[in-house]
Amino acid sequence: MNPSEIASPRQDASPRSFPSGILMHFSFILAGLGTALLGPILPLLAQQWHLPDARSGLLLTAQFCGAFTGGVSVSRHLRRSLALGLASGGIGFLGFAFAPGLPFACPCLFLGGFGLGQIITSVNIIAGRRYTAHRASALALLNFTWSLGAMLAPLLTAWLSPRIALRSLLLSFGIGFFLIGMLMLAERARSTSTDQAPTASANLPQSSLAPKLFLIFCLLLVFYGGLETCLSGWLTTYALRYGDRSLTISEYTTLLLWAAITGGRALSSAILLHVGTRTVQRACLVLAAALTAALALAHTPALIATCALLLGLSLAPFFPATFALLMNEAPSARQAGIVLAVSGLGAAALPWSMGVLSTATGSLNKALVVPFLAAIALLILTVLPASDPRQTTEARS
Repeated sequence: MNPSEIASPRQDASPRSFPSGILMHFSFILAGLGTALLGPILPLLAQQWHLPDARSGLLLTAQFCGAFTGGVSVSRHLRRSLALGLASGGIGFLGFAFAPGLPFACPCLFLGGFGLGQIITSVNIIAGRRYTAHRASALALLNFTWSLGAMLAPLLTAWLSPRIALRSLLLSFGIGFFLIGMLMLAERARSTSTDQAPTASANLPQSSLAPKLFLIFCLLLVFYGGLETCLSGWLTTYALRYGDRSLTISEYTTLLLWAAITGGRALSSAILLHVGTRTVQRACLVLAAALTAALALAHTPALIATCALLLGLSLAPFFPATFALLMNEAPSARQAGIVLAVSGLGAAALPWSMGVLSTATGSLNKALVVPFLAAIALLILTVLPASDPRQTTEARS
């Protein structure tokens, strides 16, 4: 496979496929922004609304409960779910921009999270079905775009929050969902394809996972969603407390995490062409567990930044590798949607648990035991059988 194919995986995509690769990438940039936006602005909201850590964590819980609901309710008509996700995200985040406090902010974040869940799940399933050749590499490249959006969240927040009101920043973000929705309508008007991409149904048999295998993949995504969100959601606050830095510099620490995840996704797209998917999956978890422990011991700005950078690189390959392994098993659309959606449960529960533990112990540092144990649990799960025993060849797509 040559480098140009890696950069734009179109092995199974028709030039007239709808949604187009461009639309999926634009949607994923927006989804990445929405997923990561709350972490960098959490200290601002906590100060503005006088929230302790336990109540601040409710904002993360609301958003990711919404993401779970959105993901698990994705229709088999994936394009409809994408359109619904864009509309829900726009309405939810516009409402959040005008929220006067926690009671109104949580329902708005739930609706915004619902939209994110619909977008992320529908686009991942469409891409997983469309790009059957070198699936893991193609998914890593698509999720590079998602990570790019997530990286932009702390960057834009750090740059713009001293210059414009937080409400204006959130309003601009909410409007972005409607702009992408208009792009989708324009593309739909030009498209003559059916509601499901022909290559998807032709190349992926409509089977279903065995219950045990389905449970393993669900648990993998639950713990990974919690691990990533614990780190991204609380890193700005952690750097502010233990790194002796300003809020703006602490937001740049979170930017380092997302920059590393973004660069790591691009790198893993190439690595997954040559290294076994499960090998990459397990290696990144060993590093993530070790680096989370190191972060708990880091109390200088340089060490915290270094840990954030290395953690991002270690986390980068896990999701595309795991979802590629899932799609290799040819799950039904409903099963794939549920597996993706349950990551929202982990993303809702584990960061909230960190906030509760931090408040109870008086130390956000000690609360890092939550993502550390999540990484260990993931490592244990990857040792369990991850495919039908009749399939003996390790997936390298």
